[in-house]
Amino acid sequence: MLTLSQPLTTDFSALRPEIQDLQADLVAWRRQIHQRPELGFQEELTAQFICDRLEEWKVPYERAVAKTGIVVTIEGKAKRKAEGKAKNGQSPVLAIRADMDGLPVQELNEVPYCSVHEGKMHACGHDGHVAIALGTAKYLQAHRDRFCGTVKIIFQPAEEGPGGAQPMVEAGVLTNPAVDALVGLHLWNNLPLGTLGVCSGPMMAATEFFHCTIQGKGGHGAIPQQTVDAVVVGAQVVNALQTIVSRNIDPLKSAVVTVGEFKAGTAVNVIADTAFLSGTVRYFDPDYGELIPERLEQVIAGVCAAHGASYQLDYHKLYPPVINDRAIADLVRSVALSVVETPAGVVPECQTMGGEDVSFFLQAVPGCYFFLGSANTDKDLAYPHHHPRFNFDETALSVGVEIFVRIVEKFCAPSEASGILA
Repeated sequence: MLTLSQPLTTDFSALRPEIQDLQADLVAWRRQIHQRPELGFQEELTAQFICDRLEEWKVPYERAVAKTGIVVTIEGKAKRKAEGKAKNGQSPVLAIRADMDGLPVQELNEVPYCSVHEGKMHACGHDGHVAIALGTAKYLQAHRDRFCGTVKIIFQPAEEGPGGAQPMVEAGVLTNPAVDALVGLHLWNNLPLGTLGVCSGPMMAATEFFHCTIQGKGGHGAIPQQTVDAVVVGAQVVNALQTIVSRNIDPLKSAVVTVGEFKAGTAVNVIADTAFLSGTVRYFDPDYGELIPERLEQVIAGVCAAHGASYQLDYHKLYPPVINDRAIADLVRSVALSVVETPAGVVPECQTMGGEDVSFFLQAVPGCYFFLGSANTDKDLAYPHHHPRFNFDETALSVGVEIFVRIVEKFCAPSEASGILA
């Protein structure tokens, strides 16, 4: 298993000179965006920054999609040499997705481009995603003779919540023309610079949350027989919920049920009448989408009934699992190998129980979401995502552009015409 302490790949000679020349701009764009982070569906400054660049390069776009989203459309000029097997006999259409929202985190980095928005930070790399997508748009617009068909670049709001992908799908961003496939990347500080995490099938987990209020009967701490102790009931619920994974989930598959919040009681000598529990559920296999919430409520109901307590349960499904299409994942893997130029640089063991709403796009069209290694321990750039000192090696920005451009050139190659999906 690759670790962050292993030597980093710093020789990116495979990057074409035009993209190497973009590096300074990519860093400047990323840092300007980093200084002004905005939360979900509030990305007005970020959207304006994107649109200003697109106007400068004369790149066609539509803004205010799903509130603050932007959709770029770039038509290739290369002529097709074969009919291929694109949808309805039309030229191939590839979408590239980049999220652009920040997090409610107070930044602790001491850098010149530190966030100037109190309590907000780009602590997950979305500023880098925007910069990479902008660089890709600039390059493709200037080199439309190198691909055929259409490339849509989707700047999506609100990935961190409440979720902007589904509203964008509902707004029709995958139609007119119909998208054949979609790719996206995430800068990933769990992998070192010079690596990519690519796998087919489940990549990231479903993201679901639950909130439960247990109603007992309070009383004096010295006279428990007159009460229904909500703390005791809640504690047994926490323990019993762990049996869902250990006894209801196939041990060859993965799932998580975590209680992250437990609140009860007001005094040392008072037995609490209520307890509040909340937590998260994660799984890869969509078949568990009904089983786990059903068993979770059965467990809570059973424990409460045994003690004479009642409960109220609110279960919320946020994002489905991210499941990559095999053919598109193979395409991404082949491109990655041509960029990092070493098989060790493409990491298949890259699944995570983290969630991502790119899953809504991948439910609608085949595609691949992959990780771009961005950690550099030598520069102290390896803090985890969502940490107040999160930062990444900006060399990854031009690597991301090169990979996206090569994916476009291969998927939309005039001689292949999207036969990848055949």
